[in-house]
Amino acid sequence: MAIIITDECINCGACEPECPNTAIYEASDDWRYADGTALEGNVVLPNGKTVTAEDAQEPISDEIYYIVPDKCTECKGFHEEPQCAAVCPVDCCVPDEDVVETEEELLGKQAFMHPEG
Repeated sequence: MAIIITDECINCGACEPECPNTAIYEASDDWRYADGTALEGNVVLPNGKTVTAEDAQEPISDEIYYIVPDKCTECKGFHEEPQCAAVCPVDCCVPDEDVVETEEELLGKQAFMHPEG
């Protein structure tokens, strides 16, 4: 499952630079599928949705840092544990019970965003 930032977030920003997928954004900031990934142009996401990678997407939160579920892989393929949770001083980076994915799905998403070669 993806990681979510709860409303206990103190907006310290410690999590943002730790994300290998650039899936964490500051409150009110637009996000893009292309940010920190190899995605460009029109792409079909693993969930079947077609998007233009460089297009700005609406912020998920205008109050606290947020994680884009489509880009979160729980750091699978990069680290043993989610790095946002490892550095969060208030333990507000937790599994998102509404976005449940298998390790295979998370690794597939990671390979999609960061293909080798």
